[in-house]
Amino acid sequence: MNRWVIIIIVLVLGFYLYNNNKTESGYERMSPEEAKNQLEQNKDIVLLDVRTVEEYNEKHIDGSTLIPLHVLESEVGRKIPKKDQKIIIYCRSGNRSRTAANMLLKKGYNNVYDLGGINSWPYEVNH
Repeated sequence: MNRWVIIIIVLVLGFYLYNNNKTESGYERMSPEEAKNQLEQNKDIVLLDVRTVEEYNEKHIDGSTLIPLHVLESEVGRKIPKKDQKIIIYCRSGNRSRTAANMLLKKGYNNVYDLGGINSWPYEVNH
């Protein structure tokens, strides 16, 4: 009987660790380190900034595409037409990126990652 308890604990723990980055909504969170690595390896990834034009002009991550959250729903289909395109989203602190990730999932995008806020980006930014 102890063997079955250990097996169940291992399975539950493995499932938890495997799904730890996935949110209830279906998108995944991504660390700055992982995002930087993936962006360097794959130039087809869309790094999506959902802040305002003013915030973007103040500072942004190199190579990012700006689609402010308030126009995302109407603009994303034109700027990112492929629904399976890998998209990493960021904003200032993480609130708008979560909203944007959920919005994209509802529009049928299925390869969506939430980087959180540029305030947590430890690497160089453009000014």
